[in-house]
Amino acid sequence: MIDVADLTRDFEYYEKESGLKGSLKNLFSRTKNIRHAVSGISFHVDEGEIVGFIGPNGAGKSTTLKMLSGILFPTSGTATVNGYVPWERKEAFKRSFAFMAGQKSQLWTDLPASESLYLNKCIYEIPDSQYKATVDELTEMLGVRDFLKVQVRRLSLGERMKMELIAALLHKPSVFLLDEPTIGLDILSQQAVRDYLKEYNKKYGATILLTSHYTKDIEDLCDHTIIINKGKKVFDGSIKNLRKFENIKTVVLSFSKVVDPALLAEFGQVLETDQNKATIEMQKDSISQVVPRILATFPVEDFTIEDLPLEKIIESIYRGEG
Repeated sequence: MIDVADLTRDFEYYEKESGLKGSLKNLFSRTKNIRHAVSGISFHVDEGEIVGFIGPNGAGKSTTLKMLSGILFPTSGTATVNGYVPWERKEAFKRSFAFMAGQKSQLWTDLPASESLYLNKCIYEIPDSQYKATVDELTEMLGVRDFLKVQVRRLSLGERMKMELIAALLHKPSVFLLDEPTIGLDILSQQAVRDYLKEYNKKYGATILLTSHYTKDIEDLCDHTIIINKGKKVFDGSIKNLRKFENIKTVVLSFSKVVDPALLAEFGQVLETDQNKATIEMQKDSISQVVPRILATFPVEDFTIEDLPLEKIIESIYRGEG
C-alpha cells in the first residue's frame, strides 16, 4: 500500500549575524546551508497494517508524512501510496487517503463541528445517506454525538481531537496518515483514540501510518515499527524484534528484613529501595550469575525479572547504543 525507495528531502536555509551590521552584510553576502531532513529512507507498508513511524524531534517524521501526502515534493527518491505518486496530486489519490496532524486543525473554530463535517461532505461529494450513516456511526463510536452543534473553540482538547478524527475519516480513506494524534490528550482520551483507530482498521481494512512520542500508542496499535533518527532509518521490524536491542533487565527483590542499599550496589545499579524492597538494573548477560549470588547473600523472599519499558529501548536506539 505504501512503498518508499531512497526518499530524500533537503531544505536550504541562510545564516544571518545579529544586529544592523549583520543585516547589511546579509544583503550582499549570505552563507547558505543545507539541512538533510530525510536522507534516502526506504520502507514498505502492507495493506491493512498499522505501522508506528517514530523518532526524536527533528528526525524527519513529519517531513516524510508530508511527502507521502503530496504536500511536499522530495529532493530525490520515489514513493507510491495506494498505487499513486503522492506529489502528482491526482484526484483519485486525494480521495483515497487522509492526513491528520495533532497540532493542526481542519475544523472552523467559530462554527459547530457539524458545519465543518458538512463542508467535507460537499468537498468529497459524499451522498446524503452515506454521510448521515457515517456521522452517526463515528460520533457514537467516539461518544461525541451531543457535541456536534457546539462551537469547536468551546470543546475540550479531547473532544476536538475526536471531531478531527471524524472529519478526516468521513470519506472512508483506505490510507490514513497520522502525525501525533494523541498529543496533549489525557489518558482516557488517548485510549479512546486508540480504540477508535483499532476498530476503524478492523472494520475497513485501512492502512495506518502514525507518528507518536507515546510508546503506549505504539505498543497498543502497532505490530510493525519504523524508527528514523537524523533523517535516516535505523530500525524496521516488529516490536518483538525491537526488544532484541534490550541488553539490560531490572530485578525486583523482596526481603524478609531491611537490607542496606549500599550492600546491593555491587550487583548492579540500584534504581529504587522501599523498606524491604529493592529494584536493581543489571546487564542481561550477567543475570544468571548475579541473581544466585544475591539469593545466597540476602534474605530474599521473592524476586521478579522484568523487561525494560519500551521507551527505554527506543531511547537507547536514539542515542546510537542499539
